Order: sequence, then structure tokens, then C-alpha cells
Amino acid sequence: MDEKDRLLLRELEENSSVPLEDLAVMADLSESDVQNRIRRLEEAGVIRKYTAVVDWERAGDGIVAAVIELKVSPERDYGYDRIADRIARFRQVRSLRLMTGTYDLQLIVTGGSMHEIARFVSEQIAPMDRIRETATHIVMKSYKENGNILAEREEVERLPYSF
Repeated sequence: MDEKDRLLLRELEENSSVPLEDLAVMADLSESDVQNRIRRLEEAGVIRKYTAVVDWERAGDGIVAAVIELKVSPERDYGYDRIADRIARFRQVRSLRLMTGTYDLQLIVTGGSMHEIARFVSEQIAPMDRIRETATHIVMKSYKENGNILAEREEVERLPYSF
């Protein structure tokens, strides 16, 4: 992988729908060279997926997100990998990370309501072997996701005053 590949990766990460011709100009390559490089990066698993960043609040869907922290007893010879693999299979889990600090695993989950998330945690996650403790934090508002600013600043009309 060279600097031109890294440039392509940075641009695609920022906007995966940028036209090939624009990428070619940015990287000083032909369109076919860009296409070949992207194909090679896809086949190598460097580019794993193309996706859209959706502002569900603006879309009008009642999607609720939560950050769930878990204290986990690691398994001999496997550490956290087996429990993480089981948790990652749930459709509600958008993100799963091993963390340092008070809690071991951090999940980002989504659901149709707070009640749905609460049920998911109490019925699916908390009863799992090796889960010692959970902490659930409901996301009230997202300002930035994956490098993309979501919330636009609202202008608040202030009344003039003096002392």
C-alpha cells in the first residue's frame, strides 16, 4: 500500500460516493488505475463496506440508541473473544469494543424505543454467562457520528438587556 492508496482510502472514508473521475484527479491517476486500486483494497479486506450516514431523527424514525457497558469475566484461553463474538451477532448491536477502565466491553445498540432496549439488555445480554454487571446510557442527541456532524446549530433569539 502506498500514499496514493492511503489518499483514496481517506477520500472514500469521508465520502464513499465520490466519483471515480474526481478520485483520479485527486490522486493524479487514471480512472482505470483508481478502479483497480479500489478493487484490490476491497479484495484485501481493507475496504470492508460502503455505507450511508443516516440522521434518523430527521428521517422521522423513532430510533433510540444506547451505550451499554459490560463487566465481563474473561474465559481462560479465550479472554473476551467468545463472549464478544456472541454479543456481536445480535442485530441490535451496532458497535462492540473491548475497553480499558471500569468496564470491559462497550456496545452501541439501537432499538425502536427505550423499552425495547431495556428488554434487550435484561433478557439477552445480562443473563449471559460471564456478564457480571451492565450500565446502560440512553443517547439523548447525537452531534457527530463517524466523523460526520449531524446536529446543526440552532439560532436562539435572545432579548437585548442592559445593566
